[in-house]
Amino acid sequence: MSSSIKEIRNVAIIAHVDHGKTTLVDALLSQSGIFRDNEVIPTCVMDSNDLERERGITILSKNTAVNYKDTRINIIDTPGHADFGGEVERVLGMVDGCLLIVDANEGPMPQTRFVLKKALEKGLRPIVFVNKIDRPRVVPELAIDKVLDLFLELGADDDQCDFPYLFGSGLSGFAKEEMESNSDNMMPLFEAIIRHVPPPVGDSNKPLQLQITTLDYSDFLGRIVIGKIHNGTIKNGQQASLIKENGKTIKGKVSKLLGFEGLQRIDINEAFAGDIVAVSGFDDVNIGETIACPDSPHPLPLIKVDEPTLNMTFVVNDSPFAGKEGKFVTSRQLKNRLERELLTNVALRVEETDSPDRFSVSGRGELHLGILIETMRREGFEFQISQPQVIFREIDNVECEPIETLVLDVPEVSVGSCIEKLGSRKAEMKNMQTSSDGRTQLEFLVPSRGLIGFRGEFVRITRGEGIMSHSFYEYKPKTGDFETRRNGVLIAFEEGVATFYALKNAEDRGVYFIKPGVKVYKGMIIGENNRPQDLELNICKTKQLTNMRSAGAEELDTLQSPVDITLERALEYIGPDEMLEVTPDSIRMRKINKKKKN
Repeated sequence: MSSSIKEIRNVAIIAHVDHGKTTLVDALLSQSGIFRDNEVIPTCVMDSNDLERERGITILSKNTAVNYKDTRINIIDTPGHADFGGEVERVLGMVDGCLLIVDANEGPMPQTRFVLKKALEKGLRPIVFVNKIDRPRVVPELAIDKVLDLFLELGADDDQCDFPYLFGSGLSGFAKEEMESNSDNMMPLFEAIIRHVPPPVGDSNKPLQLQITTLDYSDFLGRIVIGKIHNGTIKNGQQASLIKENGKTIKGKVSKLLGFEGLQRIDINEAFAGDIVAVSGFDDVNIGETIACPDSPHPLPLIKVDEPTLNMTFVVNDSPFAGKEGKFVTSRQLKNRLERELLTNVALRVEETDSPDRFSVSGRGELHLGILIETMRREGFEFQISQPQVIFREIDNVECEPIETLVLDVPEVSVGSCIEKLGSRKAEMKNMQTSSDGRTQLEFLVPSRGLIGFRGEFVRITRGEGIMSHSFYEYKPKTGDFETRRNGVLIAFEEGVATFYALKNAEDRGVYFIKPGVKVYKGMIIGENNRPQDLELNICKTKQLTNMRSAGAEELDTLQSPVDITLERALEYIGPDEMLEVTPDSIRMRKINKKKKN
């Protein structure tokens, strides 16, 4: 690596979810020459874990490096969901500029606001890239006007408001400075990054200061820390000091020094101020801590991350089916796994409770905690979760609650119902726009607790045609209490196997969450009642066989399709007296007061 700071550019790519960050990185990588001519280029190369590929979203921030002419460009792909804001906040300290991607059709969305606000607070001057201009009926210039309005609303200074912008398509692999000009490659974007992103500020001659922003693990190297060198030089095999959060200094040695080249980590002997590197040799490390020169250790300011807004309790599984499907079922295993997650998940909080079997876990939203739960169940964990609760805070002796910006894109016929439902949840409408294609965009400020359980209602109101996105706005004094009505549930009366005969007989009672042949236990929630009360059903009852009926008499009978209960839907659905049982094979809802049989 070269020691000249002028030859490095560190840039983060930020945007609302689904506006094309990862696809744009694909285009930059493929046109930078890091792949061989005969190499198969994967799509969404930066979305490396299974959950990211399945859901089509970025969860973890990741970095890559490309060389353009004589400049090394370190690119960091960040999540678009506000629930993963902890990932965004910690990596913005590594970069000197950012690329804000906006959909040419949708313009800035709620999470655009969230990530842009964080970038502006850091003093970064974004380059705006209007993506997907090759789609029909787009007005890219209007998207630029909306971005400027958002900059002004967020209090950007004059220099930040005078932002450079480009148009293009990450999927088609082109960028251009003017809509009228022609381009078939990403070179204008590379040039804009070199021109508008300043080189890193730092001095290679000062004592070493490297701030840890990402943690990784390797079976061969152990704990790997990734961060930017703010000052000084780091060499493979050198002695260094780790400055902990509490100010304590631990001596250590850089056992391996790695740099980034495309998608690979490569062995290097030396790196300088401005470089982003991976280092092994330090085991007990946390995000935000500093690796420094052993002779003159000076810590960098710790990374500040917004506090969690949602809390739920993780409980050891005590249902009648406990221990049948999971590999890790004890409180010790659950505690160790949550503590391990704390090492890399900076926005997460875990606290012990009065009971050794219960742990209070706080995060940035249902998606943030839902991803953790899904990851744990895939690893073989089995546990239960309580209903999510909003975290209230006392500010100036006033009880305050988190408020979110909610944007709905709905068919015109659903507008009235959406406004009515959100009105009962204390939402305040801020904006309403109708487009020529018969759809309406509604913008609200709504208490976070008003959104718990709303998604299911929203899908029903819009018949699955609505688009909903929200992000944390701020804490405000608590609004009055409100009731989010939900019908009662259908509960299994006894342990056994659900039969077609019993389900068919009770079909008029409500909708089911299970199919015939599913094992159930007493107290397990098997559906939603048509009425407000809970109702117990014997769904294991079998038909008495007689010689009066033919064997094929029921062949024409059909059962209504059950509602597919996903993890996120179950988290939103469960009430205060209910628990969600999560195992590697199943997701079950149950009543808390129904105890295990003796």
